[in-house]
Amino acid sequence: MPVEHLNDRILLKHPKGSSAEILLYGASVISWKSGSISNPAPQERLFVSGKSALDGSKAVRGGIPVVFPCFGAPSHPDHAKLSQHGFARSEKWNFGVVVMDNDAGVSVRLTLLPNEGIKEKFEQPFQLDYVVTLAEHQLSTDLHVKNTGLSTAGPINFQALFHNYILAPANEVLVTPLQGVSYHDKVAAADKVETRAAVDVRSFTDSVYENAPGKYQVTWPGGGVEVRTQHLKDVVVWNPQKEAGSKIGDMEEGGWEKYVCVEPGYVRGFVSLATGETWTGGQVITVTDGLTSKV
Repeated sequence: MPVEHLNDRILLKHPKGSSAEILLYGASVISWKSGSISNPAPQERLFVSGKSALDGSKAVRGGIPVVFPCFGAPSHPDHAKLSQHGFARSEKWNFGVVVMDNDAGVSVRLTLLPNEGIKEKFEQPFQLDYVVTLAEHQLSTDLHVKNTGLSTAGPINFQALFHNYILAPANEVLVTPLQGVSYHDKVAAADKVETRAAVDVRSFTDSVYENAPGKYQVTWPGGGVEVRTQHLKDVVVWNPQKEAGSKIGDMEEGGWEKYVCVEPGYVRGFVSLATGETWTGGQVITVTDGLTSKV
């Protein structure tokens, strides 16, 4: 059975052996197992902290959380009542339909509509549809945001991001190509231009790259993934290392050594979506046999 709908999650299985697991709480992808062309045996590609809550009591620390309608602390007047990273990752989504089920892949759609709790802190009308697609060596996520307001209403303003926790040796991983891209270094609280040919996370890193290339290679000795995006103009590279990671309550000891977050999104500025219109932001993560880039 390629799609299995359990009480709190959806399981996707590909005929070639890859699999994915999606919690209905937050629509968070908490597992993606896939092989590569040279090594077809499926292995886990996402990091989830062993201390993370998976029971719907708190947003998941790991996997692929969905960030909407604000990234980080709210900065838009319409988001004043929201907590960091908004509400999408901490609401229960509804399973919609199986979008695709064939030899190429399996795909499902989840939906989130305003409930009373959301309306208390975010008054703008919307519908979110989240499509997750599993292929042999790929995982795709697409977020569709629709402004469902009346014709006389104004636009809704939002940010969106996929908070990918890629399972990788943090002290050996490199992210390219970001050289020449302007970014905000949140650790140093300074705006900079990237000078490195390949970005590492050997020290506490929290960098928001604006108008980035949209296609990224994440490599380490013996492996890697490629992240390709659509309508997500920015990318965040984050790893807290021990300096900040040891202060995160739901981070397992040493967890910061096991991942890099490469997070495509629209987070510098806001999408302004008119009544009746739909915006879609998407990514495709592909397992590669990439060699380590050289700085």
